[in-house]
Amino acid sequence: MGTFLFDKIIFGPVKSRRLGISLGVNLLPVDRKICSFDCIYCECGRNSTSNHSGSKLPLRSEVRERLEKTLLKMNDEGQLPDVITFAGNGEPTLHPEFPGIIDDTIQLRDLFAPNARIAVLSNATMLHKNEIVEALLKIDDNIQKVDSALKETIELLDCPSKTFSIEKTVKQLTRFNGKVIIQTMFVRGTYNGKKIDNTLPVEMEAWLKILKTINPSKVMIYTIERGTPVETLEKVPVEELRRIAGLVSAEGFNVQVSG
Repeated sequence: MGTFLFDKIIFGPVKSRRLGISLGVNLLPVDRKICSFDCIYCECGRNSTSNHSGSKLPLRSEVRERLEKTLLKMNDEGQLPDVITFAGNGEPTLHPEFPGIIDDTIQLRDLFAPNARIAVLSNATMLHKNEIVEALLKIDDNIQKVDSALKETIELLDCPSKTFSIEKTVKQLTRFNGKVIIQTMFVRGTYNGKKIDNTLPVEMEAWLKILKTINPSKVMIYTIERGTPVETLEKVPVEELRRIAGLVSAEGFNVQVSG
């Protein structure tokens, strides 16, 4: 199955199965993926180990200029987005000017698309930085990935580039006081000779426990839809996702399923 990179700073708009009509913002290089995770299901592929001496992050001024130009064009066409989404070729909060870019985006949204939400898709690896937490508290949809509560599953599925502690991450997520959406990818298959299935009862018990600790405003559950760099992964049937959603709903959480 094929994977792809986003070749622009501003991309789309695209129809998002979770967010609606989404205008994307890519704060990473257009020719490589840079991420603190190396998820085996990532549609952008695996992290590159090649030398990319010419690769660069977009400047804050470039992001602002291109976002403003795109919103003006969409406004003229009468087709403003439902949401401006920070996603792209890796982890957006790794950009050193992320807080300032969020401030610029809020200003431009208020000027040209006041009904649009601002969303960030993040893997929660930069929440030890106060400025990142403060920036995320300013947006509408603060979407943080938690694919499992079990260390061995996280290491197999998400492949963190540095030592990752789910306990510390959960503690950091509680700092949002509920102003956070938890996003979980459910997947089955094998990788490096090991079985993967984060829908098992032991997974569910641990995952639901940390959800109750984090107390998010919403839980998004989904499965693979596009190409993945590891071909031994399987899509979880939507009926199974709905069963999991029932467990989440029974705990009192708002839950969204994308099959």
